[in-house]
Amino acid sequence: MKRYAWLTDLHLNFPGNEPTGKFLDRIAALGTDGVLLGGDISEWPDGPNYLRMMAERLVQPIYFVLGNHDYYFSSIDTVRRYMERLCEEAPRLVWLPRAEPIELAPGVGLIGHDGWADGRFGDYWRSLVMLNDYRLITELAPLDKVARLDKLHQLGDEAAAHVLRVLPAALARFKQVVFLTHVPPFREACWYEGKISNDEWLPHFTCKAVGDALREIMIAHPQHELTVLCGHTHGAGEAEILRNLHVLTGGAQYGAPEIQRVFEWGG
Repeated sequence: MKRYAWLTDLHLNFPGNEPTGKFLDRIAALGTDGVLLGGDISEWPDGPNYLRMMAERLVQPIYFVLGNHDYYFSSIDTVRRYMERLCEEAPRLVWLPRAEPIELAPGVGLIGHDGWADGRFGDYWRSLVMLNDYRLITELAPLDKVARLDKLHQLGDEAAAHVLRVLPAALARFKQVVFLTHVPPFREACWYEGKISNDEWLPHFTCKAVGDALREIMIAHPQHELTVLCGHTHGAGEAEILRNLHVLTGGAQYGAPEIQRVFEWGG
């Protein structure tokens, strides 16, 4: 039996170093075989420092994706290049968009991608939501609404292409696969305060391109199981998309990082 702690939307820049250290002590005390970290670790340039702290204080591997906040005050390209170098320096850190399928336990595999809200669910054109993403990330800040949607489509399609490449390879090896991502890939998984987000917010908090890829692949693999772990909305909930495709969305509160769940696999 292997045990893994799932975390998401920690936003460690809010509590700071000392409370973060105590939080990491709680994780260490669980004695798990690994950590699944679902993005929004901090904001640039603090995110890599918190990842280093995790790698130094935890003895197990840390499999992670990034969230939108991890790119704040920088650029997508800069942060991605830095994460590749960081994982080379700290082998316990594994950034999943650059990893092949990983065995978590016998018969259970892990893949992941950051994902990105792609503006395809809800009513993007009527939405008045202006996320800090669109002000604080270099690639998005100068764009008007039309150009921004084109960029969001590009980012969502990039994530979907990764799924279309990696998930079939994982299913060829494992009966059960876990997909770790930041952005909910289905409308039904976009929880906030116990409800599904409305058309004003859905464009900015879901990635339809990834959801379409996941659904297509799992329909073609009815004897396999896929569990999606996501966050981003700060609202906890569960959704069954198909009989073999289940989504867990993690809850979160700024300044109070929590352990979402401890999974046991392979027993």
